[in-house]
Amino acid sequence: MTRPDAALPLGATIGILGGGQLGRMSAMAAARLGYRCHIFAPEADSPAMQVSAAATVAAYEDVEALHRFAAAVDVVTYEFENVPATTLAALEGRVPCRPGPRALAICQDRVAEKRFLAEAGVPVAPWRPVASLAELEGAIAAIGLPAVLKTTRLGYDGRGQAVLRRPEDAAPAFERLSPKPLVLEAFVPFAAEISGIAARGLDGAVASYDAVENRHRHHILDLSFAPARLPAGAARAARENVAKVAVALELVGLVALEMFLLPDGSLLGNEIAPRPHNSGHWTMDACPCSQFEQHIRAVAGLPLGPVTRHSDAVMRNLVGPEGLAAWPRLVGRADVVAHWYGKLEAKPGRKLGHANRLLPLGALAGLDDASACDGL
Repeated sequence: MTRPDAALPLGATIGILGGGQLGRMSAMAAARLGYRCHIFAPEADSPAMQVSAAATVAAYEDVEALHRFAAAVDVVTYEFENVPATTLAALEGRVPCRPGPRALAICQDRVAEKRFLAEAGVPVAPWRPVASLAELEGAIAAIGLPAVLKTTRLGYDGRGQAVLRRPEDAAPAFERLSPKPLVLEAFVPFAAEISGIAARGLDGAVASYDAVENRHRHHILDLSFAPARLPAGAARAARENVAKVAVALELVGLVALEMFLLPDGSLLGNEIAPRPHNSGHWTMDACPCSQFEQHIRAVAGLPLGPVTRHSDAVMRNLVGPEGLAAWPRLVGRADVVAHWYGKLEAKPGRKLGHANRLLPLGALAGLDDASACDGL
């Protein structure tokens, strides 16, 4: 058996909880490094299963299936943070889990997440936990309006939240959102939304990618500009913030931190994801070591790879019927590298792939959004 502090040997098997596109691209990176992947997910023929050596189709709560999975792999990681805590509990002690249960627990609960960020030295917007309508009214009195009411668990891509602009918005939003308790956050008049990604290796080494600037459409990430067009101090602070998170979590793997850039150039931490992140897809073609390879390197115990850019990049998500229609045009462009996720049904709002437009190093700083995208 491999020592827990040693790198996995060639041919070892990495277990991935979750069968989506993040698992797919992680599995492809693992294969290039000489590893097999075994996907555990409740959906058959998921994107990750299409490119992996083995698959288990079972519910995340199926303890017997999880025990068989643990016996078949050398390490376990996950591609999304809404894996039930009981899943890792069933695996813990049988096989190394990277990142471990602590990172998962913090990132699954917005109250724990806000407290963690403050303890890690990353500023956050004013917020209050809300378990009743009376507590919501008290939180509104303390924070003011507008504010954002969010579920503490299971929210992503704009789901599980409501903007409160008037006092009469409070009761209907509280009634609609679940599960409870909720959290009320001050509405932040940010200049830009940015995100950073860092990896922490088994040896404790940390590497942070350049922060990126994000644009959303219908609450789903639409565009990422790499690097973010920020003042040098803010760009440095963004990398430092996500590195602080990686160290404070003591995770082995990858972590993303979404942040708000304020008009004065300061940053506020927003949400953490202990896994590869949609806003890091640009690294697949603009860096020598992508976020997916970096994640695999970390969980396999290999040295972390270089995070320097050899190009600037603009990443566009390909979503729903519109993304499907754009595919033939994008694969024909010499300045674009397009990636498809193996999904054949183009449902509205469904992420089908992404496209990275590569630009000369340093070119992005002088371009506006339209010029940077140039028909992307």
